[in-house]
Amino acid sequence: MIIDLGTGDGRFVYQSARENPNRFHIGIDASTSALEKISGKVFRKPAKGGLANVLFVQAAIEDLPSELDGIADEVHVHFPWGSLLHAVASGDLVALQGIRRMCAPDALLEVLIGLDPERDKSEIERLGLGPLTPEYVADVLIPNYRIAGFEVIENGVLAPSEWPLLESSWAARLKSGDTHRSLIYVIARSMEFRL
Repeated sequence: MIIDLGTGDGRFVYQSARENPNRFHIGIDASTSALEKISGKVFRKPAKGGLANVLFVQAAIEDLPSELDGIADEVHVHFPWGSLLHAVASGDLVALQGIRRMCAPDALLEVLIGLDPERDKSEIERLGLGPLTPEYVADVLIPNYRIAGFEVIENGVLAPSEWPLLESSWAARLKSGDTHRSLIYVIARSMEFRL
């Protein structure tokens, strides 16, 4: 089971489901307006782009349905915004534990955060985020992810030449030469819960 948290328009889920028809994909977003086009597409006949291995769920990071507990082998958070951005970029323990709750043992978590200090300044300030430096990732994010139940296995900055390989609408927009945007990534595995 693959979950795309903060799925936006659902493009990543749709493409992944087409490429991996034997796996089930769930796209979750607090807002459904961007999902109208692709969510309608999945109900078509298979010859016209319909897919039986996709589900879209309206839910916020603060209120993830308990039906999702323990089902995900992979969770992707690509280019989050709002409360989801705050959760993964600040290391919010409650929100990260909510993400962990959806994960099966040894599930993969992939987080991609793309911020431009100038263009995204008002959102960065509104959420109270500091610069996402390597030191911040090492000193704040990695320890908080660990407390929440994730072992970070890799992190760094994604080179602009690799952005077009990402299957999302935001990645497509970044291709146009947005050179001031930093794209950091965190890849982690879910650990056993401890009492």
